Amino acid sequence: MIILTLKISMSNEERMKTASEVITELLEQTSMDLLKSLLNSVEVKPELKLRILDWLFIGESHSNSSNGDSSSDSRITSMDQIFLVSCEDMTGERTLLLSRFALFLNFLKYSLDLDEDLKLGMTGKLGWFLDILVDEEVYSSILVMQIPELYGSGKQAEIDWLPMFSSLLHALETFMIVVSSSAAWGELESFLLVNFFHPHFLCWEIVMELWCFMVRYGEISLVTGVIDQLCSLMKLVASPESVFVRGSAMRKMAGSISRILTYGPQSVVDHVYKSIAGDDRSQLSSVMCVALFMEGFPLNLLSDRMRSIATQRIFTDYFGFLEGFDDKSMRACNSGVYGVPVFALSASLQSLQVSMPNIDAKTLKFLGSIIHNYRNTLDQLTKDHYCKLLSETLGIISNMKHLYAAVEMEEVILGLKSLFISGSTASDTQLYQCKPNLALFVAGLGHMEITESDESAKCSAVWELYHMLLREQHWALIHLAIAAFGYFAARTSCNQLWRFVPQTAALSYDLSGNEANEERFMSELKAFLEKETALLTITPSSEQLGLLVRDGLMLKEVVRKFSEIDAKAMGCESMVIDEEKQINKKRKLPDGISEGVELLQSGLKVIDDGLFEWQQNHSAIALDAKFLTHISRLKDAVAQLVGLAGSG
Repeated sequence: MIILTLKISMSNEERMKTASEVITELLEQTSMDLLKSLLNSVEVKPELKLRILDWLFIGESHSNSSNGDSSSDSRITSMDQIFLVSCEDMTGERTLLLSRFALFLNFLKYSLDLDEDLKLGMTGKLGWFLDILVDEEVYSSILVMQIPELYGSGKQAEIDWLPMFSSLLHALETFMIVVSSSAAWGELESFLLVNFFHPHFLCWEIVMELWCFMVRYGEISLVTGVIDQLCSLMKLVASPESVFVRGSAMRKMAGSISRILTYGPQSVVDHVYKSIAGDDRSQLSSVMCVALFMEGFPLNLLSDRMRSIATQRIFTDYFGFLEGFDDKSMRACNSGVYGVPVFALSASLQSLQVSMPNIDAKTLKFLGSIIHNYRNTLDQLTKDHYCKLLSETLGIISNMKHLYAAVEMEEVILGLKSLFISGSTASDTQLYQCKPNLALFVAGLGHMEITESDESAKCSAVWELYHMLLREQHWALIHLAIAAFGYFAARTSCNQLWRFVPQTAALSYDLSGNEANEERFMSELKAFLEKETALLTITPSSEQLGLLVRDGLMLKEVVRKFSEIDAKAMGCESMVIDEEKQINKKRKLPDGISEGVELLQSGLKVIDDGLFEWQQNHSAIALDAKFLTHISRLKDAVAQLVGLAGSG
């Protein structure tokens, strides 16, 4: 423990990294060999081996022995004083937790050298392992820390610095391979099933990585067996009402199964599709298929024959639904999953990767019927069904470039303009859920010929739809709207692009939100497109890093302004006090001090502006880290002075 504590502490210091490597090469391996020799000794009883594991890897609530041996209790207590975390110093606490964590990883990595009793005991400690990970000091360190790892032996031994998270996954995967042919496998499989829905994000990611590893490298019979268990569990939690609830158990199961299958062999993907869909045309089967498609079921990994069957079924169901669709059938359906074929097609389009010329103007007419029926419906539940169908149909059309050339497209555009902007339904909050897919739809208008004229109703409607989307204030819709406009601008034959942008576009405003400027919008559009291009590169350039620095400085400025607003609000509230408190109020600070604090604030503002200008003009030259640290501390100190001056 002391060796690992020193190793982790030194790994965090740049000047001590060489010492950390020496500890790894000379001491860590030797200490692990000694510990393994002790634990594997035939002279050490199995129950004592497990007790040693308890000393090393047990929580505070399990620190006492279950038997009545006082000498055993005293030994455990003395060990607990060493290993259990109770110090007040957070840095020491974190290092101690991480050293126990690292020791557990070493046990997992070298588990091949442990006897069967110890393998079984280590499997039982995996729950403790996840409990340690939940600690914010531990998981935050694991995600950023790098540690030296020794590979090979003798003269071939090499030291390599790896992220601690990568080392964690490698150790767990090694342990899975080691216990796959031992009595501990059943308990490991039980551990994976029990933690399938682990509430902590990092623990869940780790469990999913282990499932994916097992599916990728496990024997087909083993993989098929565990996947069948997961599908059976999904059938138990499946219900028509939960398919559209993103956080429902059914959707979580569907998402996890879909993710796991992306690493599995083709035969397993085929097996799952046949077990869920097959020849079953029941509502439950259809609902489960939709849930899987929504969560990214890998249809593209199906065999050619099975993919053809799946595609044919999706299209047959879709066209059959269009043929029988009318307002009466909608009202007669009491289920919240009316229109399952539409959702199935919409969710599977990206994964199918096949040409779909069969999707013709019937889809546009269907969309027109939805718009018409929504406007003439008063029942809120029915309206909600229509909203869902409207959103999914917009998503389908956005993937069909050939539909934008259809004659019926103009009627659809005018109908959408009336629905969202000029008609009586424009204020309906239910339509808000359709705007993400509406953004995808209007992006595709770049593939359509548009006559730029004030007399053109179609052109005016497109202008107004873009105006509405670009005015949206929610950050996600701002992103979708600007992405849609960028896609449209790159492909359209229109020359007067400024007419698609309203003067009150969300990105036209300054940080205060009071002043709008069209040039600011164009600047933000340019920056957005540059970032989208930067995402396609693997290694960031100095220019791309400069963009990130600029965004960081802007975000810092926004936070500072919000802090000032909060301070002003606090000041206003403090004015409303009774006479007794007024008597006890501190004397006001001299004017000279207040003026000095204001000058400090002004000076910091000049420094911030200078830093921003430096990053813009010298993006390839990095500023000294110590200088930036001192500036940050200076800002904190000035902020405290501002607070004191305001309350004085």
